[in-house]
Amino acid sequence: MNRLSYELFFDLESFEHRSLFKEGVPVWNALKHLKAYLESLSLGKIECDIPSSTILDHPELISIGKGTVVEPGAYIQGPCVIGKNCQVRHGSYIRPYLLTGDDCVIGHATETKHAIFLNGAKAPHFNYVGDSILGRDVNIGAGVICANFRLDKKLVPVRVWGEQFSSELKKFGAIVGDFSQIGCNTVLNPGVLLRKRSLIRSCESVSESNLRKEVSHV
Repeated sequence: MNRLSYELFFDLESFEHRSLFKEGVPVWNALKHLKAYLESLSLGKIECDIPSSTILDHPELISIGKGTVVEPGAYIQGPCVIGKNCQVRHGSYIRPYLLTGDDCVIGHATETKHAIFLNGAKAPHFNYVGDSILGRDVNIGAGVICANFRLDKKLVPVRVWGEQFSSELKKFGAIVGDFSQIGCNTVLNPGVLLRKRSLIRSCESVSESNLRKEVSHV
């Protein structure tokens, strides 16, 4: 299973919270430990201006870094950590257990829940990112959905290299490697893994993981 460890997907050298990722275990293990990790931090440090029309639910459990712009009308629910120089745009809906690095974008009508954004990851328009990890400088186009729950309510499997592994998770979205680009209105189905620099066309329903080397078009 160490073939599916984080090194295949992410370079964590500049990510402040890299201790959440462990060597020799599947990359999605970080999601299993995200809740405990956030609850172990000293939260409640908000270092940017918050407009009066923005809702902070449990502000004592929310930390936001310097230089981040939070626009009017955003909803942020703790526990969560938002890094430095990020954008939280009007109408965004941040549910508990979001962890972002620096220079990230949570856009208009984007919903996040129990997710990790590495530095520079962007979900800028009408996105859902739940139980998922977006790598460094990933951009997901307008309307991209990271589906995280099977219709039959079974544990989410991970299918790669002709093999199937159990994620041991009932809710598990996608792992999107560094510098990947996802086209508009694409659905990443539960348990999809995308290696670094993957390119996904618009209006696709992606059920197959992509672990091929270099740039890959699905």
